[in-house]
Amino acid sequence: MRRSFKFLLRPTSKQAAALTQCLEDHRQLYNAALEHRRIAYRKAGVTVRYGDQAGELKHIRADDPEGQSRWSFSSQQATLRRLDKAFAAFFARVKAGRTPGFPRFKGRGWFDTVEWPKDGDGCRWDSQPQHPTATYVRLQGVGHVRVHQHRPVLGTVKTVSVKREGSRWYVVLSCDDVPAEPLPATGAVVGIDMGVASLVTTSDNVHRENPRYLAVAADRLAAAQRDLARKKPGSKRRRKEVARIAALHGKVRRQRLDYAHKAANALVRDYDVIVHEDLRISNMTRSASGTIEAPGRNVAQKSGLNRSILDAGWGVFLQILAHKAESAGRELIAVNPASTSRTCSCCGHCAKENRATQAEFRCTACGHAAHADVNAAINILRAGLALRRAAEAA
Repeated sequence: MRRSFKFLLRPTSKQAAALTQCLEDHRQLYNAALEHRRIAYRKAGVTVRYGDQAGELKHIRADDPEGQSRWSFSSQQATLRRLDKAFAAFFARVKAGRTPGFPRFKGRGWFDTVEWPKDGDGCRWDSQPQHPTATYVRLQGVGHVRVHQHRPVLGTVKTVSVKREGSRWYVVLSCDDVPAEPLPATGAVVGIDMGVASLVTTSDNVHRENPRYLAVAADRLAAAQRDLARKKPGSKRRRKEVARIAALHGKVRRQRLDYAHKAANALVRDYDVIVHEDLRISNMTRSASGTIEAPGRNVAQKSGLNRSILDAGWGVFLQILAHKAESAGRELIAVNPASTSRTCSCCGHCAKENRATQAEFRCTACGHAAHADVNAAINILRAGLALRRAAEAA
């Protein structure tokens, strides 16, 4: 398996300044390469590709000995490949008839990652293995940077990336041949229903609460946004306020990730087969505002629901659950969620009137009463097991 390992960096003040300058030089290289492609096509109708721009790197480095030549040649190639992938995705969207989204120039604060495509080429993970207590990563032009390694690295390190998140720096290792860590079989199966009141409700009538981290931080974020609105554009105080807001959002994100890991761990540890809804979250959180000619209805209510869904972090949770299930040797099944909340788990009667309230389910045909999310989770489990049996029969 291929897995990523993310660790906090502990750079000195000089190393942090060097990392900042490294990001800035790679950002300028990205923007210059994008401008090169735009002008070449606009003025001469010539399509410039990655190979053409990578061939010019040698001359760019020779002409800028105090700038671009300080950094790894391979990392600069990776930045040019990043631009090439952006154009490939743009043309794929055009071909598919979706909103194109032409690649844009990266402003300050919008280019926060530099990648070294091969461990040992411009970078070296665990560059001081003889050190008794600390781990270091060596980066060309920066030096040996201390790493807060909180868990062992498994597999073979293939690529090394440095990422800036607010005032923090992280190193991300992409590793191949990471061994699986199968857990002992339990013989248990479960269906899970995703919700806003409870993040996860299982078919065994277990509810895992939704902590609503964004709602908890809403007052502080609102106050910070008001302070930001009063700051002069381009001023030092405005930059500090932007950093403060980013730090608040970063904390919410880390809290959400931590909770998702814990919830996914509990499910993977206790069940061999986990069935969940195949949710289209981007469709579910689409705006209901409509157009001037055809304005939407209940726009404020839909906006609040969208915010609650995104605060719950369903997509993050399901992604983490999939990774942990694969590593533990568990089976994960996604089923169509249509009508699972309206169908009686006892008699199979499906009607909108079955769900009396958000939390209460009462079948109008047989009178079966249960918690609405538990009833839906049972239906999800049955649908998943039916798909499993059909696959085994095929």
